[in-house]
Amino acid sequence: MASAAVAPWNGERSAAGSYSPWLIVALISIPTFMEVLDTSIANVSLDHIAGGLSISTDQATWVLTSYLVANAIIIPISGWLSDAIGRKRYFLISIALFTLSSLMCGLAPDLSTLVIARVFQGIGGGGLAPVEQSMLADTFPPQQRGMAFAAFAIVVVVGPVLGPTLGGYITEMASWHWVFLINVPVGIAAFILAEIFVDEPERVKQDRAEKLAGGLRIDYIGVLLVALGLGFFELTLDRGEREDWFASGFIVATAAISASSLISLVFWELNHKDPVIDLRLLKNRNFSLTLLVMGVVGMIMFSTTQLIPQMLQQVLGYSSFQAGLALTAGGIATLVAVPFAGRLTGKVDPRLLLIPALLIQAIALWNMSHLTPDITFQDAALARLYQAMALPFLFVPINAVAYVGLAQNKTAQASSLLNVARNLGGTIGISTAQTMFASSLQRNQAALVEKLSPIDPNYNDWIGKASNAFGGAGDQTTPLAVLYSQVQRQAAMLSFLDVFRSLMIVVLVVTPLVLLMRPPRGGGKEQGMMH
Repeated sequence: MASAAVAPWNGERSAAGSYSPWLIVALISIPTFMEVLDTSIANVSLDHIAGGLSISTDQATWVLTSYLVANAIIIPISGWLSDAIGRKRYFLISIALFTLSSLMCGLAPDLSTLVIARVFQGIGGGGLAPVEQSMLADTFPPQQRGMAFAAFAIVVVVGPVLGPTLGGYITEMASWHWVFLINVPVGIAAFILAEIFVDEPERVKQDRAEKLAGGLRIDYIGVLLVALGLGFFELTLDRGEREDWFASGFIVATAAISASSLISLVFWELNHKDPVIDLRLLKNRNFSLTLLVMGVVGMIMFSTTQLIPQMLQQVLGYSSFQAGLALTAGGIATLVAVPFAGRLTGKVDPRLLLIPALLIQAIALWNMSHLTPDITFQDAALARLYQAMALPFLFVPINAVAYVGLAQNKTAQASSLLNVARNLGGTIGISTAQTMFASSLQRNQAALVEKLSPIDPNYNDWIGKASNAFGGAGDQTTPLAVLYSQVQRQAAMLSFLDVFRSLMIVVLVVTPLVLLMRPPRGGGKEQGMMH
């Protein structure tokens, strides 16, 4: 393909105005942290929500599904909305909608109201991370983006980790309502601070005026295809395990609608003059590879964030709060590693950070695949810590290198696609991990039960000793119940180990692709070339 030069970074699209860029980083990260936190904070409160609203736990899961579906729809078009509405205006609208709908969630008297409020919360929250990412890319020159995206990494990496712990604590100390109401005062403060300090530069205003010259051209078909394609894709993945996948007519229908819509979306957007999602950005090899790696990072980060507490609760009998605390050590490791990742990014070839970080992920997952049902809290915390300390060295370089070779007025679209990759990777990772776990659980349980035969001397010996210990000779009911409980526990543990091993293989397969990336030219002083 022909190459076209991209203008060097000149700072004319900076959101800092006359203020320090680092002040802006801090301020715009507040609402994004709220939104990312909400992707996981309600998970541990589902039983309490179900009890409070007199519904089943399965019905309560729509509180999670509705938010994720709304998020999935709005994130890919948030770049277009930002360009059309105005970057700062769209950011403020997103904060206001997220805050107001959080209030409605906390006050919801029934499930229908709560689900509708969560949809609007997802719509408002979905635009926050892409717009912040776009602002950071425009506010800092390429050689300084490492530290800027390090701050962003704290938000999107630590948020999901703290969510279950914070949600469990709030639910136990107060009620599930405060899981949502806590967003309200923070949202109001974030709105006021963003209105006062965040700047809408003249260059951004001019780009918007040029885009709107001759009237606003809305790609209605593109928006519809995005909503159908990603919305039903999210719905398929989130409900698939509960509905027994393609044995369910509902899942078959959602999958068919999603697949046909996404295929149509690709052809439509590539041939549309003003697409709602600029898929032509994928022609840039670096950007395409960063999307792939970002998807894998999302897959590993979100799936393990759910699997580890699930393992600790099912196998070791931890409470949701205790299981969340086991992840806290990983959050601390991430916070400690973030500044180092930020300083190194932009100074060294990003491949020298990405490849070791991916290999550390593989080693950490290999370590998790060798855990036992007798592990201590410290063992679980350390297993997560090994993995978490490498996450910043993945997330920060990916975000910094993604914009190399892209025109400056494409940062909003690029940020949207990066967030789509992370979120979809996380959703696919969670759904795949749960499906693999369920399948492996059946297989492992059947294999263990086969070995429990009355013709096995060891089996008979154990039953005899257990009968004497529990209820005297001849009582086999209690020993068999204990034995079955142990079989379930061992089968569950083996299944978790199988999933960790599979995730390790995914990481190892993707790692060599990093070598195909091209590092920034000129020591990061220029954007590079569009290929």
